[in-house]
Amino acid sequence: MSSSPHPNLDALQRDGFVVIRNLLTPTEIAHYRTIATAATTKTRTGGWPHFRTVPKQFPPWPTTPPPASEGGIWGVQHLLHPEMPGREDFAKCYFSESILAVAGELMGVSTQAGQDEPLVMELFNLLVAPETKDFELRWHRDDISEKATAEEELAQLAAKSPGGRQSHAQYNLALCPDASLIVIPGSHRRARTDVERNADPYESVLPDQLVVQLQPGDAVFYDSNILHRGVYKGKKEGGEESRLTLHGSLGLKAADAADAETKKVRATAVLQHGVGAWVHREDAAFGLGERPEKMRANLVAMGSGEGVGFSLQG
Repeated sequence: MSSSPHPNLDALQRDGFVVIRNLLTPTEIAHYRTIATAATTKTRTGGWPHFRTVPKQFPPWPTTPPPASEGGIWGVQHLLHPEMPGREDFAKCYFSESILAVAGELMGVSTQAGQDEPLVMELFNLLVAPETKDFELRWHRDDISEKATAEEELAQLAAKSPGGRQSHAQYNLALCPDASLIVIPGSHRRARTDVERNADPYESVLPDQLVVQLQPGDAVFYDSNILHRGVYKGKKEGGEESRLTLHGSLGLKAADAADAETKKVRATAVLQHGVGAWVHREDAAFGLGERPEKMRANLVAMGSGEGVGFSLQG
């Protein structure tokens, strides 16, 4: 019996997500957990100005983090920023062959020496537990408004994945046990059902939903337009970090005019987070060889992000 040459892509196309077990070794897990904890502590104590704050779900983010009594932060932004402590190690993770190989499979590309680089460096952030209180995201697709009609949803889904081809690879890579992501398998290829459309935005249970269970070192790659939400348990006061999940995305370089709409969508999705403000800096070079620099150049070519707007509000 023959097996598929691209099982991860098959799963992503069918379900809208695929879990890759043991993407990191135990040594890597321990190392990245250490530097991720340091980055979180620095951000919680006012030493890093880029973060996601409770109760906001989407950018733009406030410039001052709420106090711990109000939930504080739930994310650390821009792990690849030149001024981020541990940046070199975070970059080694982001540009690792294990992650790039999965992303390449999911987007249907391969890179050989001397070829034009098809992948675009996008985002690398850290999702953490809010402080002292639980926090939930509403049901959403990252690039499609919940106000869209069924016809508009179908048209936008088709435009964002022409012929079913993925234009991006978005992932959560767990450094602690993580059961925060809830998805509805297959919803990345269809309009919402009447039940989904009429449900409370924070409905705790929808038909066919699945809680993605990750152990340290596991990653889930998912289509960002699958219907999904996040449920985050608050960190106990004075306790260890209970959630440290690396949240990354890589894009596919627009090849021709036919890709113009996809490129515009990715530009908004990526540049709305502010990465365009620093990625072009001379000190933003990684020193990790040719491929990371080509991927960074592909992001620089997308622009600074001025005027791109925001994918969602709230």
